[in-house]
Amino acid sequence: MRWLLALFIASAAHAQPVTRMVVPFAAGGVQDIVARSINAELGSALGRTVIVENRAGAGGTIGATSVAKSAPDGQTLILAGASHTIAGSLYSKLPYHPLADFTPIAHLGNVDYILLISAEVPAQNVREFVAYAKANPGKLNYASAGGGSATHLSMAYFVSLAGIDMVHVPYKATGEAVNEVLAGRAHAVIAANIGALPYVKDPRVRAIGSTGLKRSKFAPDIPTIDESGVRGYSFDSWIGILGPAGMPRATVDAINAAVAKLLKDPVILERLDKQGVIPQAMTPEGFAELLRGDFDKMARVVKISGARID
Repeated sequence: MRWLLALFIASAAHAQPVTRMVVPFAAGGVQDIVARSINAELGSALGRTVIVENRAGAGGTIGATSVAKSAPDGQTLILAGASHTIAGSLYSKLPYHPLADFTPIAHLGNVDYILLISAEVPAQNVREFVAYAKANPGKLNYASAGGGSATHLSMAYFVSLAGIDMVHVPYKATGEAVNEVLAGRAHAVIAANIGALPYVKDPRVRAIGSTGLKRSKFAPDIPTIDESGVRGYSFDSWIGILGPAGMPRATVDAINAAVAKLLKDPVILERLDKQGVIPQAMTPEGFAELLRGDFDKMARVVKISGARID
């Protein structure tokens, strides 16, 4: 028995501290896969064990709440995306503030979206689609993954800037929304590139525009919506790591440096590439500036969309 006790004590002495990386959505989504693509290597770089913990529900706000209320010791982090900043305007009440109650640590990258339209619509590009919609106000619809989702807000923003009238038809998931367009029951959808790219050459739909400020590296032949005539339009989703407010600067810098190193690792870059993530390292200050800008922009987009969750 003494040798067992000695083994236990020796193991405990050498056990690495554990950091939880909360993913505020169910397993299998982009944020979950990205978190699991980097957690082991991030842990090795930090001399810790980084485990991924899914805390889904209420559009990501349950997981975010748990992190906001955690001790700011670097042992609890969140792998967040654009839904984090959207929530600040979408929900009438939140038990936290998306900016004030979190510490920006490290930006991982961005995900672009693609506008797909049904082949039933007589349009070959964004200009023709806008012209057709203007000639048929209220007769076209667009599908989304639900009110307030990125697929809803991105399309509502497009509709507003283009000056057209379309009917919003919400579904429960992006895949379902895309399938409605493939079936010809919906006329358009804006979906993240990982969900849209498999159908770029499908004769049932046309991929007519990408949503980034510049053409997506995953679909360089698809023009941006902005360059196609809807000036000023851009919509993408950031992905990054946040912690509770008040984290020590040394802890933030250590995690940021570890992530920056990972974003130069060919193995990590290949994993991110498969999820349609365009990697971009940032300083904590740069990431904080991005979050503030996105928070303000999403407030305008949410207002345009009319989405609200009480």
